[in-house]
Amino acid sequence: MMNVSGLNKQLKGLAFALMLMPAIASAGLFDDEEARKAILDLRAKITALTAKMEARLDDKADKTSVLELNNQNEQLKAEISALRGQIEVLLNDLANLQKRQQDFYVDLDKRIRALEPKKLTVEGREVTIEQSEQRSFDAAMSLYKAGQYANAASAFTGFTINYPESIFASQAQYWMGNSYYAQRDCKNTIVALEKLLKNYPDNPKEPDAMLNIAACQLELKDKKESRKTLMAVIAKFPTSEAAQAAKNRLPSTK
Repeated sequence: MMNVSGLNKQLKGLAFALMLMPAIASAGLFDDEEARKAILDLRAKITALTAKMEARLDDKADKTSVLELNNQNEQLKAEISALRGQIEVLLNDLANLQKRQQDFYVDLDKRIRALEPKKLTVEGREVTIEQSEQRSFDAAMSLYKAGQYANAASAFTGFTINYPESIFASQAQYWMGNSYYAQRDCKNTIVALEKLLKNYPDNPKEPDAMLNIAACQLELKDKKESRKTLMAVIAKFPTSEAAQAAKNRLPSTK
């Protein structure tokens, strides 16, 4: 039968194993299920060693031996208590590890979703766009709405370069022209909006773009071209609000 000294050595071996387990778990050498099995195994060994120790005491008849064994028993109980405390620490470490893993996967899922294309309806069309594309356009619009027209013009220009086939490309071209118009930069306004008319025919913003072109032409003292543009608005969009605005502006081009 195993003596107390042998039991003591086994318990110390278990204590050493427990101290190593958190480091091993954090290093990813075994998963959560394996860690639980290890803890259960250690508990079983502690129970078995305790039973062996008590059986050893029962077998001793000599009072001196019993007294000595009782002293060793108290020492072993203290070590068993320490081992149980280490098990609790290990369980806590395991729970914290699981929480960190869960947080990591939640964050990873959010990051993946942020990169996935999404579907939306633009100008009556259902399209799939990259989220980076959406963010780029929204950022440019935010600058425009904030009155940062110079920065907005640069942002819309960058968007049309980076996403020439985007569903937002025509809108970016229009708002680029409006960003210049808000700065009273008529030359760049005309260039940007004429590009809109050329590259995106039948665009919903076409009547408004033509009115802004006419306004800039008049600002640049080119009454002839301004009147020509206004007449084109009236002819192409006779029932629109833009046509009525064009009629109201015609006298200023004489």
